[in-house]
Order: sequence, then structure tokens, then C-alpha cells
Amino acid sequence: MKMVKNAVGRMVPTEINGEKVVPFMGVGKHRPTGKKHAPNISTAIDYPADGDKRAPSLKEALLKSGLKDGMVISTHHHLRNGDLVANQIFDIAAELGVKGLVWLPSASFPCHKDIIKHLESGVIHHIEGSMNGPLGRFTSEGKMQGTAVLRSHGGRYQAIQDGEVQIDIAVLAAPTADFFGNGHGLDGPSACGGLGYALADYQYAEKVIIVTDNLIKFPCIPMQIEGNYVDYVVEMDKIGIPELIVSGTTQITKSPDRLLIAELTAKFCDAAGLIQDGFSFQMGAGGTSLAIGIYFHQMLKERQIKARFAVGGSTQYSSKMLQDGCLEYMLDGQTFDLEAVRSMRENRLQHPAISIFHAYDYHSKGNFTTMMDVMILGATEVDVNFNGNVVTHSDGYMLHGIGGWQNCLFAKCTILPVPLFRNRIPIICDEVTTLVGPGELVDVIVTERGIAINPKRQDLIDKVKDSGLPLKTIEELKAEAERICGVPQKPEFTDKVIAAIKWVDGTIIDVVRQVKGS
Repeated sequence: MKMVKNAVGRMVPTEINGEKVVPFMGVGKHRPTGKKHAPNISTAIDYPADGDKRAPSLKEALLKSGLKDGMVISTHHHLRNGDLVANQIFDIAAELGVKGLVWLPSASFPCHKDIIKHLESGVIHHIEGSMNGPLGRFTSEGKMQGTAVLRSHGGRYQAIQDGEVQIDIAVLAAPTADFFGNGHGLDGPSACGGLGYALADYQYAEKVIIVTDNLIKFPCIPMQIEGNYVDYVVEMDKIGIPELIVSGTTQITKSPDRLLIAELTAKFCDAAGLIQDGFSFQMGAGGTSLAIGIYFHQMLKERQIKARFAVGGSTQYSSKMLQDGCLEYMLDGQTFDLEAVRSMRENRLQHPAISIFHAYDYHSKGNFTTMMDVMILGATEVDVNFNGNVVTHSDGYMLHGIGGWQNCLFAKCTILPVPLFRNRIPIICDEVTTLVGPGELVDVIVTERGIAINPKRQDLIDKVKDSGLPLKTIEELKAEAERICGVPQKPEFTDKVIAAIKWVDGTIIDVVRQVKGS
């Protein structure tokens, strides 16, 4: 494998799984060329005049779609850890003797651990998508036949749109659908809210199969998935486990340290003048992020002002902001709890489902991220140059996906509220194990023991210098963590590249190597 040094000094391959790739050239340096990918032209001659596209089983739909060796099979992750569809696809492929498939999920979860047997047997050659838990550990141990490719949510859309990866069969779960293939996620026993991650799959795949456990009469409204792109519809008894699809117990952290981090983050945003009438934000569904959202909500309510819009995963807390009139629009890429599903179902104008194309696609005519005032993100590691890692832990194991993290770095102010250490291991280090996002795009690090502002953001430094907040350099935070925990031992790796990390423009920003001794 030929390796070259990219713009951030990481050695990366020029070819992955037999395909040539471009090393990372720097933020905003790579310009795409050519036309968007398109599937072959279809004709209504080949589809039922009465609109009924039902197939008797998923196996039959896969056979009719021409399932064969080496194909790219895609799925979305809106069913999260309750997904009952993806594993069935590869069980069927194994039964049919199909080999060498590429799985292109928008994300995977621990419920997909049964995929490992299909990686071991060769039914699946490699995975191109976020890998969490068991699949990530399996890959880190060098057991996957091919090289994994990890992309952000927006990077996945970009790759499909640009033809970097071409989907042969997309199998898309829809909690509610009609026989023509229109579908949405608002109702049914497996309701999950929006289905925005499926847009690229059904637009660009050669064949599209909709799987549902709530088949209703035509038309299925709203059409989060549009039936004119769909080839077959399969009805199953159950596509998801409701308790594991969305959590009705998304809760604010109770950790005193995490609550302090949330409070300091909110105070920083206020001192920097970011909390004002008409501002916009995005934050995740983790306990610390939810606590920050509560602080924002209180500030807006007390001052009788409104946030114009929020983007990203919605929760009961963002839905409450909407309900209280403190937030005008919740632009929802995925729905994290049952209250948010209800909000989307009942308030479709102000709480619409959106696709990742609108929010994150870097090869588009602009996206929502650069318009956002405040971006709250997490990280597994940050280094003294503000580079961030969200894929591997400090032990070198690849246990997380990128999600929308890379895409979100382009907001006007990107803040990483992180603990100074986890399990006695400092979060801030000399050099991140895996470089997933360049430090020039990370503006602020907030820990329970101080706040570090990127020296490139002198404007933020000037705004908060007299705020009374515990401002420190990132080197000071690193030294404090090491005084408490000591200097951690760095992981050791073999030379084998087990995964490539794509940047939002499709270039290679870093790689993950096999953990030594695994």
C-alpha cells in the first residue's frame, strides 16, 4: 500500500479497496469536478399499472433486485439499536451463497453484532460506514477482509452523490408506507420520526426496497420517502424494537462535573454575545448537551427572546423550547425520543424532517452548518493544536462513528464541552490518536477545570477576557490533567491499515491501524 503525507502530516494511502483516493489537501482546498452520479433510467412500463409494488418477502425482493457477489448494499440507521432489518439482509445473502458484499450503512449499532459472522465468512467484504462497539472492535483487531471507510453523515451523502460509492440495492425501513413505496417515520409501531438519512439511498441506488410493518392505503403522507424511486415494498411483522429505536428516557446528566461543564459552556456563550434574539444552534442528545440546552432555554425565556432555528437531532427538550415559543424552527435530521416524534407529527411546519443533503453536504450550493451561530460537539480526544478525534479511544480501538461531527465544525463558533479526563485518562494530548477534524475549525474547549479558546479566535478571546470565566491555555489544561492522572501510555499499532477516515470533501484525512497484540 503506497502511503503519502497529507496536508495535516498524516501518512495515508493513495488506494483503498482497489480504488484510487485523494489525500486531504487542507480545508477548502479540494474542488470536485464532473457530474453527479445517476442511476440508470427506469420506465413505468416495467412497474405495475395499479401501483402495487409489493413483494412477498425480503428474500424475493432481493432476488428480483438482482442480488449478486460484490454488490454495495445500503441501509439507514433511523431504527438505531432497535433495527431488525439490516441483519436479515445478510442472513438472506448467506443463505443464497452470495459473497464479497459491501455494506454502506449510515451508521451501525451494537444490535448489528451478528454482522460479524458474515464478515468472517466473506459474505461481507468490508463496511463503509460508522461502526460502533462490537463491529469497531472487530475491525480494530484487523479481522475485516477489506479496509473500512468512515465518513461523516454529510460525507456519506457526498460520496453517494458524487459516485464515489455506487449503491446497487438500498433496503430502507419505513415505519409507515403504502404499496407504491411512499413512506415516513411518524406513525406505526416502529415510529422513529424523520427518515432524512435515506434520501441519498433512494435517489441514487439502482434498486430500492422499502420494508415496513405498517402498510397503509395509498397515499402515505408525508412522503419522506418518495415511491417513484422505489422498486419493491415488503411488509414484515416487525422492523424495529420500539424501546431501542427511540429513548423515552433521554435525560440530562446528573454528574456534578458534567453539569459544571454545561454551566461554563452556557456562560461562555452568553459572555461572547452568542445568545441573542434570532441566533441559531445545534447540539446533540448526550447528557451534557441536554443540560446546555436547558441553560439556553432559561436564558431565552427570561429575556423574552427567541432562537430562530436549531438543526440536528431533536429531543423532548428542544421540542419544549419550540412549544414555549423560545425556538421558532426545529430542523430535524433525526429524532431521538418519543416526545420529539410526537412534536414532528403534530407540528410539521415548525418541526420538519430534513435530509442530510440540506444540512451537511459539502458538495452542494451551500449548507445549513455555516449559518449556525453555536455548535456544541463532543470528542474522545483533543490535542494541543485543537485537532479532534471522535472515532478511536486513547487505547487505539475504533469504537465510534463520525456522525455529523466533521460537517458541524464549519459553524460560526464550534465548542467542545469535554471532561478533562475519562477513567483517569486525560482527554487533551500532544497529538490525537486519529485526526478526524483539523484544529483550525475548533474554536473553544470547555472542561470542568477551565476553558481554552483557540488562539486563532482573538475575537472570542477579546469578548470574554473580562468575564470572570476560568480561561486557560490548552497547554495549561493538558498539564493539569497530567498532574492528576499522569501521562498515559500511547497505544501501539501494526502497519496494517484497517480503516480510512474521509474528510467532508471525500479526501483522506487519516487512517486507523490495527491495534498491536489484538
